[in-house]
Amino acid sequence: MGDSVIAGLDPDQLRAVTAPAGAVCILAGAGTGKTRAVTHRIAHRVVSGEISGRHVLAVTFTARAAAEMRARLVALGVPGVQARTFHAAALRQLRYFAPRILDGRQMPQLLESKARLVTLAAGRANVRADRLVARDLASEIEWAKSSLVEPGDYPAAAVKAMREPPLAPERVAAVFTEYERIKRAQGVIDFEDMLRAAVWGIEEHPDVAEEIRSQYRHFVVDEYQDVNPLQQRLLDAWLGGRDDLTVVGDASQTIYSFTGATSSYLIDFSRRFRGATVVRLTRDYRSTPQVVGLANAVIQAARGAEARLRLELVGQRAPGPEPELRIFGDEPDEATAVARRAVELIRSGVPAREIAVLFRTNAQSAAYEAAFTEAHVPYVIQGAERFFERPEIRQAMVALRAATRSTPSGTPLRAAVVEALAATGWSPDTPPTGGAAREKWEALAALVQLAVDFAAVPDILPIGEGAAVQRDATLSGFNDELARRAAQQHVPALEGVTLASLHSAKGLEWDAVFLVGLAEGTLPTTYARTPEALEEERRLLYVGVTRARHWLWLSYAQSRSPGGRPRRPCRFLPSFERPAARTRSLQKEESRKPDRRRVPIASCRVCGATLLAGVDRKLGRCPSCPSDLDEELYERLTDWRARVAAGQKVPAYVVFTDATLVALAERRPSRPEQLVEIAGIGPRKQRLYAEPVVALIGGATVDEVTGKKTSENSD
Repeated sequence: MGDSVIAGLDPDQLRAVTAPAGAVCILAGAGTGKTRAVTHRIAHRVVSGEISGRHVLAVTFTARAAAEMRARLVALGVPGVQARTFHAAALRQLRYFAPRILDGRQMPQLLESKARLVTLAAGRANVRADRLVARDLASEIEWAKSSLVEPGDYPAAAVKAMREPPLAPERVAAVFTEYERIKRAQGVIDFEDMLRAAVWGIEEHPDVAEEIRSQYRHFVVDEYQDVNPLQQRLLDAWLGGRDDLTVVGDASQTIYSFTGATSSYLIDFSRRFRGATVVRLTRDYRSTPQVVGLANAVIQAARGAEARLRLELVGQRAPGPEPELRIFGDEPDEATAVARRAVELIRSGVPAREIAVLFRTNAQSAAYEAAFTEAHVPYVIQGAERFFERPEIRQAMVALRAATRSTPSGTPLRAAVVEALAATGWSPDTPPTGGAAREKWEALAALVQLAVDFAAVPDILPIGEGAAVQRDATLSGFNDELARRAAQQHVPALEGVTLASLHSAKGLEWDAVFLVGLAEGTLPTTYARTPEALEEERRLLYVGVTRARHWLWLSYAQSRSPGGRPRRPCRFLPSFERPAARTRSLQKEESRKPDRRRVPIASCRVCGATLLAGVDRKLGRCPSCPSDLDEELYERLTDWRARVAAGQKVPAYVVFTDATLVALAERRPSRPEQLVEIAGIGPRKQRLYAEPVVALIGGATVDEVTGKKTSENSD
């Protein structure tokens, strides 16, 4: 059994599995087999007789990850290992020791949600808090308690951490104070209290500490870059000064700092545990080398503390297609193109469940829900509600229906919608602070954008398959359109394309991934105002890229709506034109200003999508769009090139590459000045070859044009 536990491991995984007892830090890149390494390390130590499985506590951040770890250990012949989340482990211990540490009393009731008590606390603190403000206040309280910040210290701590609370820090502190009082009065605790109580039970009760430390002697922590100070305090209490601790993490996937998570414990692990074994897992078994190369390019320019532990991944899978980069005029066009491409993937045999569309904010899902609905492609929302099921959207639709009775005839649709939403408290001005309130604002802003798009469509609006209706660009017509969309999108789908935010996609993977909305202001978000926040936005893109196993699409729209204000592409996107130049440029320091040194933009002459990839720009079309190659012309161009190359004593590709000949035979420029519109044909080649090439395109034979000597070699 011992040999089977280490069989099939790569050299780095083997080093992690067989590392000696003591502090071990496994730096594991995306797709490098971290769960395999951790479970095999536990199994190896158990089957070798070094430790007993019942003395191991493995801590994860999700119940799903804990269940997977337990299942793998059972399959390796090692049952009995405790694999739990921090909260589940603390709750189990607290329930067991409650009579002892609470003088015979039972453990207090655990709050499932803070919302009700936070709302009550806000009222006692003379703070008006609707449902969304209460959610944001609850988030701030959770951050403070997870960061070991007391109510009186909150204002200073919030300023230092550059928080954006929903209210002034002093008012948040007042609500925090009342919340703690109400909890004590009602005899209930929240999840942070549960962790604190577990810490207190160990730190203040030597008999409890001795029993727990006798039971658990070897610790494993997964996703160590995501621990917060309170969780680290509990881990320290469990350890009690011992060092038999294995942690696994990836600093480049640190994306939850807004919740209090910090990668500092992972970064400082070797300093805290002198002589710790550090193993780097860099062989990526998830993604193709093409996807891995893009992920490396994105993270290579990272700066800050996390960048010190950056890993250069090495793809282990067979080569696959190059990532596609597409630029569209506006967001509706982008969403339509994504849905169309997803249909093609599904028809080619890719299961819908193996396709994902990932975006920065949940509000972006509306356009994709609509596009997939129109394309009759089922979809599921990961980690959020469907757009038309959100409470604020349901409320807004009621307000819009009511507004049809009072809106004057002839009112522009956007103005009518904005006026109607004002009744719900929404304003088109600067979005509010606080995550939940801002998310609501963005969802309603997306509803306004739907109105703008609806007013801009042609006079005949297609509905479903084959049917069409005359457009009614009034508020009443827009309400009908919303009702139609809601009815279609409320149809439940058991399996479909996944729509998810980048945060909710963490830990998941798909065969095909669309990364959409990659424009400045969205990714990175406008709310990322510090270098640290910008680096976290870069890591979000890195996480998104590494979700793809085989096929990856990246896109953005030059404006939100037709004719809207122009936007620039995400500054973290490397140029797809020249891989070597891409690598060199990414080694330079990036400024806050977007990189303007990008490949000139060209549009697909078939579908209108904007192209950046070199071959696509040369051909003037997307690779998925049909070719209109003139095969007879292509043969004449090939024959002519061979004769010219022979006369110059140079390889044929020095005259023109095969791709350039294909572009000429497809695009068929009729004037010499049009040749430079094809990528790869500069002024010198135009001067040398324009006359014979245009003549060939016009119908001349090779014999007719090769009578003219070309004395210079091309560049």
